[in-house]
Amino acid sequence: MSIAVVFDSAGTLLHTYRVAKNVMTGELLPGIETVSLTFSSTERVLVVIHVHSREVIATPPEMLLSSYLVEHQVGFGVSCTRKVLAADEVAHALYHSEYATIGDLQDCIRHVWQVCRREAVIAMNSGVIVNMSLPGIEFTVTTGGRPFEGAREAISELHHMGIPTFIASGDRVTKLEKMADYLGIPRDRVFGIATPTVKAQIVADLQEEYDHVVMVGDGINDICAMKKADVAILTEEQSGEKHDELYQAADHVVKNVREVVAIVKRIRD
Repeated sequence: MSIAVVFDSAGTLLHTYRVAKNVMTGELLPGIETVSLTFSSTERVLVVIHVHSREVIATPPEMLLSSYLVEHQVGFGVSCTRKVLAADEVAHALYHSEYATIGDLQDCIRHVWQVCRREAVIAMNSGVIVNMSLPGIEFTVTTGGRPFEGAREAISELHHMGIPTFIASGDRVTKLEKMADYLGIPRDRVFGIATPTVKAQIVADLQEEYDHVVMVGDGINDICAMKKADVAILTEEQSGEKHDELYQAADHVVKNVREVVAIVKRIRD
């Protein structure tokens, strides 16, 4: 029997710390669940922007973030949204926003650096939440993460069993590849900027090749892929409230990523 295991990254393989800033009120929101914040309004779109943190920090804080993105020809990817939107609609709202400044994003980056300064941060991403009703940037966002203890060993055990592992995540590919290198997952099995629908399609594509596809996730943006998978595993290793729908979709609930290995062994045997 052939088996493939697909992992989300943040909260599943990575212990993740997120902070968002409400650019309208100036309020910093440490530890926020950005997917839940996005899904709380049909007008919100979580967007990953392809920026380097140190370059952002070196930029004058009063500069409009949209101006920086246009000047440096910064691309973006839609991580999740509840509304069906054309890319050019999101691009217009993002690149013409008059609300967020570089300083708003700098505040998020510095906060994550401060929290994670003593840890080996394997992945760090920045983005924004665009509100299409403004239209423009409503929140700036930065995420930092390190692999959970035992994640590397779990991947190694699965590979020794002949089980290929994949990553399907809303994060940027370049950051995911660095983390995949550390974990031992080949870069050609890494799928970044994956929306909930894309994650489900990745599972469906793998089902054409493998007898069983296992999806391991922790957030509501994994729900489509979990429902599509032959076996769905919900991990509670990252603290925070989980939606009831996740528990309904899960065949197994684990506290540690290493428990995935035992579940896969039972499927195989």
